[in-house]
Amino acid sequence: MHSFLNKCIFLLLTAVPVFSQTTDREQGLMTIEPLWRQALGGEVLSLPDVQAQSAVVALDSGSIKAYSISGTPMWSYSARGRISPFVTRSREGTSYLSRTNGTMIAVNRSGRELWRRNIGSPLSAKVVTGWDGRLFIPADKNIFCYTASGNLLWTRSFNSSFSIPPKLDRGGSIIFALENNEVYRIDHFGNAYVWALPAAPAVLLSAEDQQELKILVLYRDGTMGFLGDAQEWYTTAQGNINVSLLPRLPSPPLAAANRENNTAAILSNGSVVLVCLNEKRILWNTSSHIGEIIRQGGAAEQEAELIFDERGIFILSRNGVSGFSHDGRRIWYMYLHNTAAIPALGDDGILYSGGKDWILSAFKVENRVLQSRNSIYGPVPDGSYKVGISFPSVIQEIPLLDFEIRNRLEQINTAVISGRVGVNECSWKSLLLAISANHEDIQIRIKALRLLGQIGSRETIPLLVSIFRKETEPIVKAAAATAIGFIGVDPDGIAIQTFLYTLTQSQMRDEQVLGAIASATGALCRFSGPPLSETGIKILNLLTESSKPSTVRRLASRELSSLK
Repeated sequence: MHSFLNKCIFLLLTAVPVFSQTTDREQGLMTIEPLWRQALGGEVLSLPDVQAQSAVVALDSGSIKAYSISGTPMWSYSARGRISPFVTRSREGTSYLSRTNGTMIAVNRSGRELWRRNIGSPLSAKVVTGWDGRLFIPADKNIFCYTASGNLLWTRSFNSSFSIPPKLDRGGSIIFALENNEVYRIDHFGNAYVWALPAAPAVLLSAEDQQELKILVLYRDGTMGFLGDAQEWYTTAQGNINVSLLPRLPSPPLAAANRENNTAAILSNGSVVLVCLNEKRILWNTSSHIGEIIRQGGAAEQEAELIFDERGIFILSRNGVSGFSHDGRRIWYMYLHNTAAIPALGDDGILYSGGKDWILSAFKVENRVLQSRNSIYGPVPDGSYKVGISFPSVIQEIPLLDFEIRNRLEQINTAVISGRVGVNECSWKSLLLAISANHEDIQIRIKALRLLGQIGSRETIPLLVSIFRKETEPIVKAAAATAIGFIGVDPDGIAIQTFLYTLTQSQMRDEQVLGAIASATGALCRFSGPPLSETGIKILNLLTESSKPSTVRRLASRELSSLK
């Protein structure tokens, strides 16, 4: 009998949602026990970053820590100093953070530091990762764009600080607002478009209006309006903004998100609204856990997060979380106590909440799992920047005389060193790819490949792999492998599989090529860790065999040691 009762109690505590026995059942109030709790050794500074069934948290102790979905500590990294309250993870699982002295740090998915750069001031918001893995880094009154491997591409500076932090829009650019009420859209090459708004914006969203990509502005007074598409940017920047076509929200917005042609927003009075942009009307308005707290005499929230996906609409704040269906039914809500930061909800329905008691707790609050396109790593990007997707169609793009080519390469090299690639990136990559594949001078091809490695991204990897496969000149083949290692990211595993094929299916014996494969494999494995490193370790073990040249064996052994 006692066993049966204990089993019933256990099921009651672990079912989702778990309701109380009074009128809370109708309201969806959850009284759920944590799946697990872990001592952190510090207070959580900001929203945890949840990805690939794990969570990374930044702590006031100057460290970041990673935990699996089951609560198992995965790794811990100490920055050896105070850190800014932001941590971002890329598709490969690399974590990006900064110390308060302005040192930017990249840490791989195994907790190993990859690189650090001095950006002059600490992060002022989370790093935004672009479609090809590039980093948009907000610091003080600047935006820096770096490659995933830490090479500076361009910098933009502003007269005011950020009032709305950068976020990725539907076109792969970033949008943000400054304290002087200017709104910016900056593309991946650094091209900037600006609007001077008539009032302070509260939220910026990327949306479509009549099949045109636009920016939706939610103002602090509840009004809403579109900014124009690319052809209208300069005219709309002069004030051609119509805020009367969309409905006015009944309270100032705290956060919002778009899905298809609908916008969901959490308001400062605790209500959640869904606005149909096509019909230009509010479809429904209901109360969240924030509204319940306000009605009970509690203080209003100053900030919140909103998730709007195929599962529903989720509101997250320091004091609790709420879940809604698309038609406005409140499915569940839960109060949180003594939290140090807004919690994070994973695609698997697990909520991660860091307390002021230095404890990280995980709750299973949602049974519905978000379906997403994944490769061997994180979600596949929504689009491509098309930088290096295909070879130039005409060979005439290459200057005819060798001295012109050398001058152009020197010009590119100077810009790369100074971090001023910017708007030239696409044309320069096309030129470098054409030179790497077609020019007769081996030294020129090698220099072009080196530059490609410095400014390349994951979108460049397929073409470098193609050069590596087709090239018969060993020194150029080695340069292509080295360039892949410089880029460092191989989320689809095509480079690492090509290296394995070269060692197992071909008769490759050239010492330069084998050495380049060893170095590139080590770099790719250090950046991305498992599961890529499983194949990488196999490659490096093959290169340590007695049949390989002694220099290659020593190099492969060093790379293997660096992965431990």
